[in-house]
Amino acid sequence: QVRLVESGGGLVQAGGSLRLSCTASRLTFSNYPMGWFRQAPGKEREFVATISRSAGSTAYAESVKGRFTISRDNAENTVYLQMNSLKPEDTAIYYCAAGPQLYIGLPTLRRQYAYWGQGTQVTVSF
Repeated sequence: QVRLVESGGGLVQAGGSLRLSCTASRLTFSNYPMGWFRQAPGKEREFVATISRSAGSTAYAESVKGRFTISRDNAENTVYLQMNSLKPEDTAIYYCAAGPQLYIGLPTLRRQYAYWGQGTQVTVSF
Protein backbone atom coordinates (compact mmCIF):
# COMPACT_ATOMS: atom_id res chain seq x y z
CA GLN A 1 0.00 0.00 0.00
CA VAL A 2 0.95 3.65 -0.25
CA ARG A 3 3.19 4.71 2.58
CA LEU A 4 4.00 8.18 3.84
CA VAL A 5 6.58 8.50 6.60
CA GLU A 6 7.21 11.76 8.42
CA SER A 7 10.38 12.62 10.26
CA GLY A 8 12.07 15.61 11.83
CA GLY A 9 9.73 16.36 14.68
CA GLY A 10 10.98 17.06 18.14
CA LEU A 11 11.22 19.55 20.96
CA VAL A 12 12.31 23.11 20.20
CA GLN A 13 12.28 26.40 22.03
CA ALA A 14 9.99 29.22 20.96
CA GLY A 15 11.61 31.18 18.16
CA GLY A 16 13.52 28.17 16.94
CA SER A 17 13.31 26.24 13.71
CA LEU A 18 12.58 22.72 12.63
CA ARG A 19 12.38 20.97 9.28
CA LEU A 20 9.95 18.15 8.75
CA SER A 21 10.34 15.61 5.98
CA CYS A 22 7.87 13.20 4.48
CA THR A 23 8.95 10.44 2.14
CA ALA A 24 6.41 8.58 0.06
CA SER A 25 6.56 5.12 -1.42
CA ARG A 26 4.35 3.02 -3.66
CA LEU A 27 2.87 5.97 -5.48
CA THR A 28 3.86 8.16 -8.40
CA PHE A 29 4.86 11.03 -6.19
CA SER A 30 4.90 13.74 -8.85
CA ASN A 31 1.23 13.03 -9.67
CA TYR A 32 0.09 14.27 -6.27
CA PRO A 33 -0.16 17.64 -4.67
CA MET A 34 1.17 17.25 -1.15
CA GLY A 35 0.05 18.78 2.09
CA TRP A 36 0.86 19.21 5.73
CA PHE A 37 -1.76 19.22 8.46
CA ARG A 38 -1.48 19.40 12.21
CA GLN A 39 -3.55 18.46 15.20
CA ALA A 40 -3.06 20.05 18.59
CA PRO A 41 -4.39 18.47 21.79
CA GLY A 42 -8.15 18.85 22.02
CA LYS A 43 -8.45 20.42 18.59
CA GLU A 44 -9.40 19.36 15.08
CA ARG A 45 -6.80 18.51 12.51
CA GLU A 46 -6.11 21.67 10.54
CA PHE A 47 -4.54 22.59 7.25
CA VAL A 48 -1.01 23.95 7.35
CA ALA A 49 0.42 24.04 3.84
CA THR A 50 0.14 22.48 0.40
CA ILE A 51 2.29 22.35 -2.71
CA SER A 52 1.41 21.55 -6.29
CA ARG A 53 2.71 18.58 -8.27
CA SER A 54 5.58 20.41 -9.92
CA ALA A 55 6.14 22.74 -6.95
CA GLY A 56 4.98 25.75 -8.92
CA SER A 57 2.32 26.79 -6.41
CA THR A 58 1.94 26.77 -2.65
CA ALA A 59 -0.68 27.78 -0.14
CA TYR A 60 -0.52 28.27 3.61
CA ALA A 61 -2.78 28.68 6.57
CA GLU A 62 -2.83 32.26 7.78
CA SER A 63 -1.45 31.18 11.13
CA VAL A 64 1.82 29.98 9.58
CA LYS A 65 2.18 32.28 6.58
CA GLY A 66 5.58 33.93 6.53
CA ARG A 67 7.03 31.45 9.00
CA PHE A 68 6.63 28.07 7.31
CA THR A 69 7.78 27.00 3.87
CA ILE A 70 6.66 23.88 2.05
CA SER A 71 8.85 22.39 -0.66
CA ARG A 72 9.25 19.12 -2.49
CA ASP A 73 11.84 17.04 -4.27
CA ASN A 74 10.09 14.80 -6.74
CA ALA A 75 13.28 12.90 -7.53
CA GLU A 76 13.46 11.88 -3.87
CA ASN A 77 9.70 11.43 -3.36
CA THR A 78 9.93 13.81 -0.45
CA VAL A 79 8.01 16.85 0.74
CA TYR A 80 9.40 19.19 3.38
CA LEU A 81 8.06 21.70 5.82
CA GLN A 82 10.55 24.26 7.03
CA MET A 83 9.23 25.83 10.21
CA ASN A 84 10.81 29.02 11.48
CA SER A 85 9.96 31.38 14.32
CA LEU A 86 8.12 28.59 16.06
CA LYS A 87 5.54 29.43 18.69
CA PRO A 88 4.13 27.32 21.51
CA GLU A 89 0.80 27.29 19.67
CA ASP A 90 2.52 25.41 16.84
CA THR A 91 2.74 22.41 19.15
CA ALA A 92 0.90 19.56 17.47
CA ILE A 93 1.23 16.30 15.69
CA TYR A 94 2.11 17.11 12.10
CA TYR A 95 0.78 14.90 9.33
CA CYS A 96 1.90 14.56 5.76
CA ALA A 97 -0.75 13.83 3.13
CA ALA A 98 -0.93 13.06 -0.57
CA GLY A 99 -3.76 14.78 -2.38
CA PRO A 100 -5.87 14.01 -5.43
CA GLN A 101 -4.10 13.28 -8.70
CA LEU A 102 -6.52 15.24 -10.89
CA TYR A 103 -7.28 18.26 -8.74
CA ILE A 104 -6.11 21.38 -10.56
CA GLY A 105 -6.02 23.66 -7.55
CA LEU A 106 -4.35 23.52 -4.16
CA PRO A 107 -6.29 21.25 -1.80
CA THR A 108 -6.68 22.58 1.73
CA LEU A 109 -9.32 20.25 3.16
CA ARG A 110 -8.77 16.91 4.86
CA ARG A 111 -11.36 15.19 2.70
CA GLN A 112 -9.47 16.13 -0.45
CA TYR A 113 -6.45 14.03 0.51
CA ALA A 114 -6.15 10.35 -0.28
CA TYR A 115 -3.21 9.16 1.80
CA TRP A 116 -1.84 10.07 5.21
CA GLY A 117 1.25 9.46 7.25
CA GLN A 118 1.27 8.54 10.91
CA GLY A 119 2.40 11.95 12.07
CA THR A 120 5.38 13.39 13.87
CA GLN A 121 5.23 15.29 17.14
CA VAL A 122 6.38 18.89 17.25
CA THR A 123 6.59 20.48 20.67
CA VAL A 124 7.51 24.13 21.09
CA SER A 125 8.40 25.21 24.60
CA PHE A 126 8.06 28.69 26.05
